[in-house]
Amino acid sequence: MPIKVVNIIPKALSGDRGLDSEPSLAVNPENPKEMVASAFTPDPMGGPFAPIFVSTDGGDTWVLNSVVPGNGGRGTGDISVGFGGQGGRLYTGILNGETSDLQILRMPDVTVPDPMDEIVDRSDEDQPWVVATTVAANGVSSDRVYVGNNDSSEEPRPATVDVASDGRTAAGQAGFETVRLDRRGDTVHDGPPIRIAVHPDGSVYTAYQRWTEFSATRIVTFDVVVTRDDKGGIGPNPFEDLLDPDDSEVGLRVVTGRKVRFNVQVPSLGQERTGADLAIAVDQTDSNSVWIAWCDNQGGAAPTDYVLHIRHSADRGATWAVAHPDIRNGKNPALAVNSDGLVGLLYQQLEHNQWSTVLELTRDLFQTTDRQVLHQAPGDVPPAGFNLPFLGDYLRMITVGKDFYGIFSGNNTPDLANFPVGVTYQRNANFTTHQLLSTNSITRVPPSIDPFFFHWWAA
Repeated sequence: MPIKVVNIIPKALSGDRGLDSEPSLAVNPENPKEMVASAFTPDPMGGPFAPIFVSTDGGDTWVLNSVVPGNGGRGTGDISVGFGGQGGRLYTGILNGETSDLQILRMPDVTVPDPMDEIVDRSDEDQPWVVATTVAANGVSSDRVYVGNNDSSEEPRPATVDVASDGRTAAGQAGFETVRLDRRGDTVHDGPPIRIAVHPDGSVYTAYQRWTEFSATRIVTFDVVVTRDDKGGIGPNPFEDLLDPDDSEVGLRVVTGRKVRFNVQVPSLGQERTGADLAIAVDQTDSNSVWIAWCDNQGGAAPTDYVLHIRHSADRGATWAVAHPDIRNGKNPALAVNSDGLVGLLYQQLEHNQWSTVLELTRDLFQTTDRQVLHQAPGDVPPAGFNLPFLGDYLRMITVGKDFYGIFSGNNTPDLANFPVGVTYQRNANFTTHQLLSTNSITRVPPSIDPFFFHWWAA
């Protein structure tokens, strides 16, 4: 099947040497040629606004648009983007690069240089994750916006999702209902990732990691919990439609008692930290069918191997079954299901000190797969030192119709051997000498971490 991979660093940023990690991607469903990407990328002119990457030609070329408030040393902190289903509005969740506050932002046209509108600003937050969709009722459409976040003001149970019934008109925090997902009394904390999957029929699933123990050596014991709301997360008692039969609490524990070395670089996974890997997706053709992926360490009280697990539920999250062989030294999972029911799994894996970014597609619960290696490169280039994250704690993959779109970060050495399906660079690069070049096309630039866009479509 056709697939393209594009390094999205523009030619004008050919001198970039940063770790542009933790990428996010949004595709306008009304106009899939219009896309927005984000990463840890500062404004090249040092201005007050951090940039987003914008493409208007289906991902072939990208430009920077510095419109995100709070440009810091790495641009923003965590940043996530999502288009509404209609109208071309972009919704963004960030950790402001100057204040570290959570901000929920809105932008009616991503091609103009006007700064994003601020809707919400609050402190003590981590890892916002944005999903948006458009719903219609009585002939009127509205953008329903979901922002998963780790709200530390609600210790020890910070797993939260903010829901706006209409993000187009939301003004301030009052435009969002803040829903606490974790209701159990023995939680010591919740992990940073809160992931969301939305179905057109109004079914909304969330996934989070509920920590039950945090040791002095940073070994976390955790459960993976899924919640569900059957009415779009709007109205009384949101996200309470999936109860655990063992304790009758809100949210079903898919697995319990897993262990992970949290946010530890050494000994861990190459140059990358571990402990915050999570993904969830719902089949766009069947809201009963849900997929989840997470990572943990195996090895008892002194866990060693880092393992990626994938499970599937055919009954709206009530029961779960193994859906894919475990992937040793895998991380950064993303899951998505297209309008034909084709399931995609994207992940990164460290083997023999080489990071690979892999896309797998299946129609039969991974009994058979179309497996494509999008990128592969040495795991110790560039040397990260203690400048974390390296690749980042997440990447992203979404679908529009039958097409899969995704983004990942990786070593940017211009070597075709690193890109088995091919690649296009915008930044100056010599693929014969495997050398990055600055804006003058002469000065050599050392390898670093860049965001890479990909698009898969049916032939």
